Amino acid sequence: MQQHEDRPIVILTGAGISKESGLETFRDPDGIWARVSIEEVATPEAFVRDPERVHGFYNARRRGLMSEGVVPNAAHLALARLEREWPGEVVLVTQNIDDLHERAGSRNLIHMHGEILKARCEACGGVTDWKDDLEVATRCPACGEAGAMRVHVVWFGEMPFEMARITQALAAAALFVSIGTSGSVYPAAGFVQEARMMGRAHTVELNLEPSDGVSLFHEARHGPASELVPAFVERILASAW
Repeated sequence: MQQHEDRPIVILTGAGISKESGLETFRDPDGIWARVSIEEVATPEAFVRDPERVHGFYNARRRGLMSEGVVPNAAHLALARLEREWPGEVVLVTQNIDDLHERAGSRNLIHMHGEILKARCEACGGVTDWKDDLEVATRCPACGEAGAMRVHVVWFGEMPFEMARITQALAAAALFVSIGTSGSVYPAAGFVQEARMMGRAHTVELNLEPSDGVSLFHEARHGPASELVPAFVERILASAW
């Protein structure tokens, strides 16, 4: 396959890339959604109905992310290396709400599902960095309103962030790589088809197990992200794709 350094590499990451850093996945048989109902903690309706429970759920996730043992793994570090060393553009789109890509050094990053270390005010729309617990009584640091602060993540029923920018990148991509995703959550599950149809990109899945959409990829490799991703990055940087 020929290089296309004038066209971007687009990489999609999901919860599987952070699992080896100690974070739980959501859709595995033993994942978070197997124990907690989406409708109770991850919808706008849930927040209206029981904001204390929703805050509590994300407060626990936030504290877990900031615990001492949770650090970027070899897969995160390899993607940051690719961004630094590849002569063309690398666009990293993540479904993850953690900050492990940033800690690893990635900069050209789109958090399509938001960021758990940020909070948003429903009254004024202000977004601010946030590492403490959120409570119903928490006041917005921008407008002072109490009761309007929420975690800056995309709940079920809400539109993911920066979709226009993502679509533009997929249309221009020479290579699309999906890492650690279930292939069952849209719109991200449809990115491989967009990249193939609009950008005519070469498409690769790197996943612990075959995803729901594995047949849509030109290539698929399965195993731990901390092994597959560094090896794949080495291949790209050696101009072997």
